[in-house]
Amino acid sequence: MKKPVSDKSKKALNPTEFTLPKIGESITEATIIQWHFEEGETFQQGEILLEVATDKVNNEIVAPASGTLVKKLVLEDEVISVKIPVALIQFEETTLRGTKDKKAEKPKTATAPTPSKRTPLPSHTDVSNTYTTRENIFISPLIDQIARVHHISYEELARIPASGTDGRLRKSDVFAYLDAGRPAKFAQPVAAQGFRIPDLKFDKGNGRIVEMDRMRQMIADHMVYSKHVSPHVTAYVEADLTEMVLWRNQVKADFEKKHGIRLTFTPLFISAVVRAILDFPNINSSIDGKNIIIKDEINIGMATALPTGNLIVPVVHRANEMKLPELAKKTIELAQKARENKLSGDEIKGSTFTISNVGTFGSLMGTPIINQPEAAILATGIIKKRAEVMERPDGDSIEIRSMMMLSLSFDHRIVDGYLAGSFLRRIADYMEEKPTTDDI
Repeated sequence: MKKPVSDKSKKALNPTEFTLPKIGESITEATIIQWHFEEGETFQQGEILLEVATDKVNNEIVAPASGTLVKKLVLEDEVISVKIPVALIQFEETTLRGTKDKKAEKPKTATAPTPSKRTPLPSHTDVSNTYTTRENIFISPLIDQIARVHHISYEELARIPASGTDGRLRKSDVFAYLDAGRPAKFAQPVAAQGFRIPDLKFDKGNGRIVEMDRMRQMIADHMVYSKHVSPHVTAYVEADLTEMVLWRNQVKADFEKKHGIRLTFTPLFISAVVRAILDFPNINSSIDGKNIIIKDEINIGMATALPTGNLIVPVVHRANEMKLPELAKKTIELAQKARENKLSGDEIKGSTFTISNVGTFGSLMGTPIINQPEAAILATGIIKKRAEVMERPDGDSIEIRSMMMLSLSFDHRIVDGYLAGSFLRRIADYMEEKPTTDDI
């Protein structure tokens, strides 16, 4: 319950600098989404202090002990390093278990911490009628990393039109600039009649305007980035799942009774993919400059639709070490956490291959976009009954079979058609095998 403290009690406060707890091993930055308490309000242990967002997932930061929010050091929508204090808090000693308060000399007049990296750029005159060079622009670590990959100088970064708050460059700005062919790459500090991005006045129509939420913006950036860096090629194959469907229908009641969970098709698909990866380990890779990294672990990402319409990819780590009951339990657990926005940072990172079940939405097949930095992604279509010509020893016959289309999008920089086609066909072969009772 939020309760304001009196001025008298404020003077007695000896606040502690509060930093964000560990969100994930690879997380270095976070954006403050919302504070749940105002300065001077008290909170109880376990209550949500604030919400933060990373480039992977949103997190709710709970109070490790009861106390009072003395001062916010970081405001909403600010991007900070995870090591920077976000608030001054007076914790109650009776609930701060195992933690000693750091005594502050005086409650200082707090200012928002400086960004993790600010790169001053040399002053220039306008490079053309279209591009101008901005001074002292903010370059985040992510933008700096993208610039290094594409060999973009700081001077060139300063010419890119920025759409972020206070003139900050966003990922989408840089990728849009790259997609346009880097028109300001060779711009000179004198007026020139070089290439200009055409100002096409498209008629976008009228209607209700819905601002993209942060997750949708990240998805958009990720998809554009993937299509930009990876030459996508998609291969298709058809699988006869009749035996799998019949087997599942026969054992699903006993499976649920024995293990307490439903047997869906997802763990069966993952099992087939894992077996195929063991046969073709080069598909379980990523590219690093001129090197190919063939992964030691097989971590399967499962694209999951959220109630908001967004998409997230929880990861089944070391899927090759799991039996079918464990796979079934893990996939259901991750899907439930995704729908409830309770996935941890570690549960959405480290995937080496991703499966997208477009058949869930009734699609016959799909052309999925690679989940970077992986080498390939599989889309499974709807399982549909259809009349098929079956070749038998005693002659051909027409039978009703349960068929499904599989499509594999792969990065042609490191995966060629032979590997992709062989791998995709092997997945279909494993799916067409009749599972045994040993699997449950």
